[in-house]
Amino acid sequence: MVKCGNENNPPNWYQESIRVDLFQRFWHRKRFNEVSRVIDPIKGKVLDVGCNDGTFSKIIFEKTKTKELVGIDLARKPVDWANRHRKNFGMSFLVGDAHNLKFPASFFDAVFIMEVLEHVADPRLVLAEVKRVLKKGGYGVFLVPSDSFLFRIIWYFWLHFYPRGWVWNHTHIQTYRKNYLTKICRQAGFKIEADKKFNLGMLHLVKVRKI
Repeated sequence: MVKCGNENNPPNWYQESIRVDLFQRFWHRKRFNEVSRVIDPIKGKVLDVGCNDGTFSKIIFEKTKTKELVGIDLARKPVDWANRHRKNFGMSFLVGDAHNLKFPASFFDAVFIMEVLEHVADPRLVLAEVKRVLKKGGYGVFLVPSDSFLFRIIWYFWLHFYPRGWVWNHTHIQTYRKNYLTKICRQAGFKIEADKKFNLGMLHLVKVRKI
């Protein structure tokens, strides 16, 4: 996983962004309303890849009804912040790389990757690692920007003119145009259970199952 804009941000970036920024509040609430529609409750362990400060890990934790969630992120400061502020919720957070998950095979019942795959060096390797650590019958939920024309316009203005946007400059190193996420999920050997776009087609969500 590449070093992303959150290296330059406050350790509780997402919690604060949702609190003070109307645009981010709308964007993130909309995406988690959509993600929540495809979440199945589980009894086992959940992995959240690219957890940052754990803001969305907490939502995943509540929706899956799991008793154990592990979040990983490359940036140490938000991981440390999440461990200080969210551990009592039954979650733990580690510094880790999505390309090399330090967990045994068939360890998790569900894996979530929320707007992270656009930041990684090798998304195919990340999906291979996800498949390795997922139990048979377990599921994954992946969310990426679709890189539609509308998204690219908004992203340009976000990076260059929005007060909080500059920190994400040069962090999107992958594009998922033309349903590329669906394609690489199939190539990884996953069964596709949900495949949809929302936020005016700017976000692409795929739910997969390990068979």
